[in-house]
Amino acid sequence: MVTRIGVVGIVIEDRTYVPEVNSILSDHGEIIVGRMGIPYRDRHVAVISLIVDGSTDDIGSLTGRLGGVKGVTVKSALTKK
Repeated sequence: MVTRIGVVGIVIEDRTYVPEVNSILSDHGEIIVGRMGIPYRDRHVAVISLIVDGSTDDIGSLTGRLGGVKGVTVKSALTKK
């Protein structure tokens, strides 16, 4: 299987959905290499950055599920090979 390395940025504008986001991240834990989460209290948001290593299908599943959560914005960048 061909895997790609990438970065996923997550902004949670409604912090009541943090448990749902954490559950999705846990479900995809096998492709997450590293995670940094910042509760930006002054702006009332949470920001999470992930380093991922997985197939495009696995990464797409993760970002798709996260993007379906209300109040969550997701962006990703992957290596070409």
